[in-house]
Amino acid sequence: TDTVDPLAGSYFVENMTKELIDKANELIEKIEDMGGMTVAVIEGFPKSEIEISATKRQAKIDSGEQVIVGVNKFKSKQQDPIEVLDIDNNAVREEQIEKLKNIKSKRNYDEVCFTLNNLKKAAKENSGNLLDLTIVAMRARATVGEVSYALEEIYGRYGVKQEVVKNVYKNSYTNKEDFVEVDKALANFKKIAGESPKIFMAKLGQDGHDRGAKVIASAFTDIGFNVEIGTLFQTPTEAVEMAINLGVHVIGVSSLAAGHKTLIPELIDELKKRQAEDILVVCGGVIPAQDYDFLYDAGVSAIFGPGTSVPYAASTTINKASEQLIRMHNY
Repeated sequence: TDTVDPLAGSYFVENMTKELIDKANELIEKIEDMGGMTVAVIEGFPKSEIEISATKRQAKIDSGEQVIVGVNKFKSKQQDPIEVLDIDNNAVREEQIEKLKNIKSKRNYDEVCFTLNNLKKAAKENSGNLLDLTIVAMRARATVGEVSYALEEIYGRYGVKQEVVKNVYKNSYTNKEDFVEVDKALANFKKIAGESPKIFMAKLGQDGHDRGAKVIASAFTDIGFNVEIGTLFQTPTEAVEMAINLGVHVIGVSSLAAGHKTLIPELIDELKKRQAEDILVVCGGVIPAQDYDFLYDAGVSAIFGPGTSVPYAASTTINKASEQLIRMHNY
């Protein structure tokens, strides 16, 4: 504690520091050449770089090159049950709807329309302070949704570029033997269906955490899947519509916001309504083990929790899809 920098002069530390600075400068210069961070975000550059890094890291974890104690090495023989807070999403939704109805019944509707029109006018004419006008509208008891839709009328809705990172996962995976079972399953599926398995990755409800889904999409692409990715915040109906139009064999649902017990059964019910029960549903993410039976009973074919390796998830999904084809179409 009496020395300002005890590691000063250490080649190892100084070299790592220099490497960090040099690599950071490369990225900064690249972003500046693109026209700045705003342009880079619009073009999806930071998001793509993060996804490449996350995909490489997942490959190292799955192959055992990067050790995480308790996840891919030195795992406990038994997992103690973890108590989690179980929220009834339907009850919460009904409660929120009642609150909205109550607010709307007591507010001055003409005043709400007036403030929202002022907001739209300012947005359209590029005049006035939109934040200030938003606050005025909300003081008149306009809802977040009404303000959002007012601005959407003028600007449209921003859509994230859903591009799949390719040739990263498999190239970063050190133990290639782990893909033997995947390759067997893939060859068997192609023999049955005459094509590669096609999966639609869905993010349902107000769950914007899509990095896990994007890593899986990238890895599955490298393995041999045809992967399509849905937009964020889809309803089950929207996801099913896209999946049917794309002609997929599997819908993969990534859940990280505790909506699995509500949204996934709704998605499966929608598949039944559309007579598309031949489309397999698998899911993954942060799903408590005590909810697995509920999801299996609802019609989910496979669940991949935290710590599941991608090769295992891929081979399991392909084999389940093959079984589904045989069962539904008598191949």
